Amino acid sequence: MTVKPDWLRVKAPGRERIGNVKDILRDLSLNTVCEEASCPNIGECFNAGTATFLIMGPACTRACPYCDIDFEKKPKPLDPTEPARLAEAVRRMNLNHVVITSVNRDDLFDGGASQFVACIDAVHSVSPNTTIEVLIPDLCGNWNALELILQAAPEVLNHNTETVPRLYRRVRPQGNYDRTLELLQRTRQLSPSTYTKSGIMVGLGETDAEIRQVMQDLRTVDCDILTIGQYLQPSQKHLQVNEFINPEQFVAWKTFGEEIGFLQIVSSALTRSSYHAEQVRELMERYPRS
Repeated sequence: MTVKPDWLRVKAPGRERIGNVKDILRDLSLNTVCEEASCPNIGECFNAGTATFLIMGPACTRACPYCDIDFEKKPKPLDPTEPARLAEAVRRMNLNHVVITSVNRDDLFDGGASQFVACIDAVHSVSPNTTIEVLIPDLCGNWNALELILQAAPEVLNHNTETVPRLYRRVRPQGNYDRTLELLQRTRQLSPSTYTKSGIMVGLGETDAEIRQVMQDLRTVDCDILTIGQYLQPSQKHLQVNEFINPEQFVAWKTFGEEIGFLQIVSSALTRSSYHAEQVRELMERYPRS
C-alpha cells in the first residue's frame, strides 16, 4: 500500500464559512463537485466563499474508475429551474468568478450543452460582472453543441485531459485523447477570445516524459491554462495510487509549462481543475483578448 506523505495532509476546515456556503447550496438544492467528487480543497475554497457548481447531476452516464461521482444512479431529466437557482447562489455568495461543471450526460442529444447555456445566461443576467468558467465534458464530439456553449460567451472553457494517452483505456475508458485535443482546438478556432484550459492527474503510472508530451500537445492546440495535481484514491473500489509525486516535480512541470508558452500553470499535489480558478481574472488583465 502506498503511504500518503505529509505534504498531502490537509488542515481541517473551519466551520463558520463552510457552514454558510453549505447552507446556501442546500437552500437552493444545488450540487457542487467539491462535495460530490470529495475534493481535498473543499475547506479552503468554501472558506474563501467559492464553489464549483455541478449541474445536471449528481448521477453520471460514465464510469471512470478514478472519479467519486455516482454513476450507478439513473440520470434525471434536466431541471429548468436549475439555472436560476445557480445564478441566485452566485448573487448570494457575491462571486467575482464562478466555475460551472457537469456530469457526463451522454443520454442527451447535445450532451447537456443547452443547460450550460441556460446557466451562463442566468449568471450574466443576475451578476454581469462575474466572470464564468465552464468545465465541460467532451460532448461525444458534438461540435455544434460546443459552438452553442461558446456563443453564450463564457470567459474560460475548460476540458480536462486527465491522463496520458497510454493510460486512457484504464483511467478514462469512455474518453478519447484525440477528441479532447480537438475540442480545445475547435474552441480556439470558434471563439478566439475565450481562454482555454485543461487539467492532468498524476501518480497513476505515467512517466515524466509522457506528461511533458501531453503538455506539448496541449500547447500545439494553443491551450492557455493548465492544472496538474496528484491523483488521490477516493475509496478502495477506485483506481489505486501508483505513486505520490514529489513537490519538486510539480515545480519542474510548472517551469517547463511556462517555458513552452502556457499563460498560467497551477501545479501542486493538491491542485484540482478549479483550484484558484479565480486567478484567471488577473490573467485576463495581463493578456487581454478582444
